[in-house]
This record gives sequence, C-alpha cells and structure tokens, in this order.
Amino acid sequence: MNVHERKKVKAMKNSIDAYVQYPYSWTKKKNSGVVLWWMAFLSVLSLSITSVESLAARNFPSVANANVKGSNSGLKLLVQGKYVVMENSFVRVNLSNPDGLVTAVQYHGIDANLLEIRDTEDSRGYWDVVWGEPGHKDYFDKLKATTFKVIVQNENQIEVSFSWKWDISLKGKLAPMNLDKRYIMLKDSSGFYTYGIFDHPKGFPEFSLAEARVAFKLSSAMFHHMTVSDTMQREMPAYEDRQKGQPLAYPEAVLLTNPINPVHKGEVDDKYMYSVENKDTGVHGWISANPRVGFWIITASSEFLVGGPHKQDLTSHAGPISLSIFFSSHYTGDELSPKFGNGEPWKKVFGPVFVYLNSAPPAEKDLYAALWKDAKAQLAKEVKSWPYSFPASDDFPAADQRGTVTGSLSVRDRYVNRLDIPGNSAYVGLAPPGEVGSWQRECKGYQFWTKANADGSFSIPNVRAGEYNLFAWVPGFIGDFKHNIIIKISPGSNQNVGKLVYEPPRDGPTLWEIGVADRSAAEFRVPEPNKNLMNRLYVDRGDWFRQYGTWEQYSQMYPTTDLVFTIGVNQHQRDWFYAHVPRKLGNKYVPTTWSIVFKIDQVLPSGTYKLRIAIASATYAELQVRVNDEKAVRPLFTTGNIGKDNAIARHGIHGLYWLYTVNVPGNLLHPGKNTIFITQTRTSMPFNGFMYDYIRLEGPPTNVA
Repeated sequence: MNVHERKKVKAMKNSIDAYVQYPYSWTKKKNSGVVLWWMAFLSVLSLSITSVESLAARNFPSVANANVKGSNSGLKLLVQGKYVVMENSFVRVNLSNPDGLVTAVQYHGIDANLLEIRDTEDSRGYWDVVWGEPGHKDYFDKLKATTFKVIVQNENQIEVSFSWKWDISLKGKLAPMNLDKRYIMLKDSSGFYTYGIFDHPKGFPEFSLAEARVAFKLSSAMFHHMTVSDTMQREMPAYEDRQKGQPLAYPEAVLLTNPINPVHKGEVDDKYMYSVENKDTGVHGWISANPRVGFWIITASSEFLVGGPHKQDLTSHAGPISLSIFFSSHYTGDELSPKFGNGEPWKKVFGPVFVYLNSAPPAEKDLYAALWKDAKAQLAKEVKSWPYSFPASDDFPAADQRGTVTGSLSVRDRYVNRLDIPGNSAYVGLAPPGEVGSWQRECKGYQFWTKANADGSFSIPNVRAGEYNLFAWVPGFIGDFKHNIIIKISPGSNQNVGKLVYEPPRDGPTLWEIGVADRSAAEFRVPEPNKNLMNRLYVDRGDWFRQYGTWEQYSQMYPTTDLVFTIGVNQHQRDWFYAHVPRKLGNKYVPTTWSIVFKIDQVLPSGTYKLRIAIASATYAELQVRVNDEKAVRPLFTTGNIGKDNAIARHGIHGLYWLYTVNVPGNLLHPGKNTIFITQTRTSMPFNGFMYDYIRLEGPPTNVA
C-alpha cells in the first residue's frame, strides 16, 4: 500500500476500533437506525480492513498460487522471509520465522485474523514457560526459537519445527534445555496441531520450571462467548471491563463496575472461576456470533499433564484468552513445579494438542449449542485417534510402540463387608515409581489413568514404554493404593496384573463419621453467595464454591463463637462449613477451633481409638487436635504448617490430598459426652485454612468375620 492508502486504512480502522471497544456507548449517542446501519457496515468493513492488514501491514503472505509441493492437494506451505504459512481448504495459519509464534489464524473464507490484531505479533499465539535458576528470580519466556525446519511436506501432511539448542553462552538468557516446537497441518483437518519437546540433557545446569503452556489471545471484536463444559458457558466481560473494575482481595478477582455490556455490571470476574480438573479438560474454547465460528483447544490425552486426573488448572478467561496448560503450581503450590538437579537428564513431549475451528450455517438458530456439540464430537474423534499416528518425532511413540495394562481392583474392609468389595469407579493409573500417593505430586514423567468398571475391572491402554507403579484410590474409602511390583512396559506388551486388593487404613469399627471420602469438600455447607459479589453463571447450590468471597461468610455465620458439630444431631451438608478458615475480628484474623461433640456408652481406657482426618486442601495452615480439654497447652496432634494449594481463594473445592491418623488414648475419653477440638492456628491471611474431605473416629479393634 502507498502512503495515501495506509492513511485511509488507519482512519477506517480507528472508527472500527471505537465501535469494537465501545459499542454500547455508540448506541446511546447515535440514532438507532444510523447505528444499525453503521454496525452492519463496520462489521463487513472490519473484515476487509483486517484482511488488508493481515496481507499487507501484518505481512501475511498469500499462498493461493504458491508453487510448493502438495499444492494440488489443497495443502500448502509457503516460507517467505520472516513468515511460514500453512494452509488447507479449511484453515490458514501464519507462523513467525524462526520464532515459531502464531501470528494469525484464518478460517473457511473469513478474511479476518481470528487472533487479536491489537496485540503485537509475539502476543497472539505462543508457547511460554516460567523458569528459574538458583539465586535468581523466575523468568517469563515466550520460547522464541532460533531455527526453522520443514520436517514433513507431502500431499497429506505438513509438519514444521522451530527449535533452539542451548549452550553455556545462553546461561541466564534461555532456560537450560533444548527446545523443539512443532506445528502440524493435515489435508482434511479443520485446524492444526502443536506439540513441544523439552530436553534437559545430562550435564545441563540446575533449573526449575514453574509453568508451561500454550496461549491464544483471540479477537476481542469477534469472540465474546466462552464454553468450558456443558454447564460452564456464558457471554464474557471484556478485558477493558476488568481494567476499569474494582480490584478485590487479589489481582485476579475484579468487581465489574462499568462494563461495556451492562449485563455484567456488579459481577465478579476471576479467571480461576473457570478451572477444571485434568480429567475434564478435553475441550474448551470461544464462539463468535459474527462471523459464526468456534475456536477450540482439544486435548485428546492427559498423559503429558502432571499431578494425576484431579489436578486443576485454568482453561479460558476474559481477554478473550484460551489456554492449554501442561503444568503449573495452581491448586498445589510449587510441589507440581518440576525441579532439575545439575546434570539431571530429562526429556518430555507435551501434546500434541489440537486447535479446532468450526462453524454453523445461518439456518442453525442455536449457534452456541451447535458448535459446542460439534466440538465435543470432534474431541471424541481425537480421543479415538490417540495416540496420533502422524507426529514425525521419534520422541512421540505410535500405538504399536506402546503397551496395555489390565486387571481388577477390590477393597477389603471387614468392618464394612465380610466379602471383598469391587472397586467400583476407582481411579487406577500408572505413574513413575514412587511412594504411596506420590502420583499426585509427580511432575516430570507421564501418567496414564482410567476409571474402573462397576466390578472393579480396568484397562489402561496406550502406555509409553518404561517403568511404572500402579496406583489407585476408591471413592468411599480413605487413603491410596499402590501395587508394589514395578510394571515394565515394552512396545506391544499386554500385561494383566490380576486381581489386586486394597486394604484401606482401618483399625476398628466406625463410631462416627463426617463427610464422604471422595477427596473433595463439595458435600459440605457452601453458603449462599453475597449477591453484591456474584458471578451469575454459578447460581446453583452445587456451584456456589466457585463464587467470590464464600470464605468471608464464616465470620458472618460465626461472629463470636466457632462451629460446633454434634454427632447424631447435625448434618454435614447443612452444618459443616466447607472451609476451616480464620475469623475476622475487627482488622485482624484470629484462630478458629471447631468442636465435634459425641457420646460413647462404654470406653476402653486401655484401648487406642483412631481419629482419621482426610484433608481435601491445605493453604499455609496448621491443624491441632485436642480431646476433652480445649485449653491444653500441648495438643494431642499437630500437622505443623502445611499446604500451598490456595484452593480457597481460587474457588476450588479441593487441592492436594492429605491423610492423617491421630492416636487417641482411651483414658482421654469417658462414658457419655466427649468433645474433640480441631484448631486452625494460622492467621496471616483470610485464605489460611483447610478443606476437609472426611473425618472418622474408630474404636479399638474388635473381632470381625
């Protein structure tokens, strides 16, 4: 474009940006008929101007007539200067060369860039990590590569690589690992794949990784509707709304005071409200009503994610932003941030994840439902195709290079049933060898999980070659199972581990119990949200824990005295608060002591009673137990300061799982009324506290059949 043309484009673009950012203020100022005409005109013009920007100012080269291998198939690759373009009959993707950043995505005849053109090219679509080295603050790095290479180019597939090789001259500048970012486009695929190979060879220096992910910042002019699950979907506030809003107790939570769309006024927006567990992160994304297009991230397998099936992380949030997070400290603390010793060898493949684009015809009235249904159907296809056969790296093994483990699991608890109990719905998985329960803190290797059938049988397919322990936990029973035999997987192997039996912690009969042993506090009392601090998406009882400020209501419900729970009188769903937090007293926070009151008809003074306390989350908290003497100087038991989950503030109903057994001497109890006092001592912030999973008092052992 010449100078005169560029000025015209800029003037028109400024008008469009004014409408894009402030459409509701326009409707207040303009005649409604004129506004409707302008909205229609500018919507069309926006696509045209964006296309001009993409092809000219944004250096998005055209590949329509490119003379490249495979061009007759509809699959094209063009390498031109500082850009690499992949295109098929559905999608065009622009990548920076040699950085390997996604600068533009176009779909199915829509000229506009689906990514946010108001962001610089290195802030639209990118891999990034947070990494550190001893004695230095952590670095945020968008993993800009230094070398570009075509790996595969034929009529069915394009695969390109953007990489760097680390050496000592890069110390303090780049994370000390070799990097290989790959992008794949298939002939008949409505999207593209990306995966990354992180390699810390033997001899490389010590470092740590706090987070690794792929991020896409979508066009704020187009994408307003976010969908994460069947129940977690809505029209979202704009990023500008957050900037103008009132910050709350932490930066991520903002009260929207003057949003562009008045519907959002008075709501709280917080990206952690849309977190999900690894097992549920298969597909999430955004939908544009004009043009009618969906942008989805599909994760067909969780094998490369960390912390097991229940680790939680972010998905999408206001921006609009869509994420694929491979690991982070969210809901766990830095235990899930891998740390590598000096010279420690490590290599891992993250992905592939699939960026899927879809659309619906104008005749489809419910656009959002139609695109979501189609995205879920595509997820099912991707899962069925896993492990993918097309990645060209030897570090990603195909199906015939993997193995399968089968077996069955039952539970043996003679105080519950004289027969073994089938491990119905047990979570059964393979993870790198470790101690009992180590899988939930494991963050360097691969994990493979499944859910057992009603009879306890299970099958774990597509396991990478290597050595593993088999772990499990069973809903309704405390603790963790570990099969003590190392399982060695070789290509094509099919191993049956036979009938496994889990004997959960148990010494005597249950005298009383509180809650359900499911590693979550969801069954406890989550108070009705503050109507002045609500996200209207979560109005049902089951979702109230996702609301902002629920922890504050403990002090309102118990302003002067703490929770007292009487066995046989109170119900945990109604009377056991979901989080054991400090009480706010004036301008400070004070420790809180919860009381469990119960009766015992006969006490065995010489016997030992067992108090089992299963904790669903802990955040810089300390739990102390006293029996029948709240003022005892020394508690019978203390956890010490534990946990960095921060799940209370982040609207999670669990973090990491902890299980404690407290020996209660019989001589501390007496016939009739007894009280166990549980104190949470830490008070540096309102989020110090626990979420309980399950509490049980067992009597001394008795003869059982």
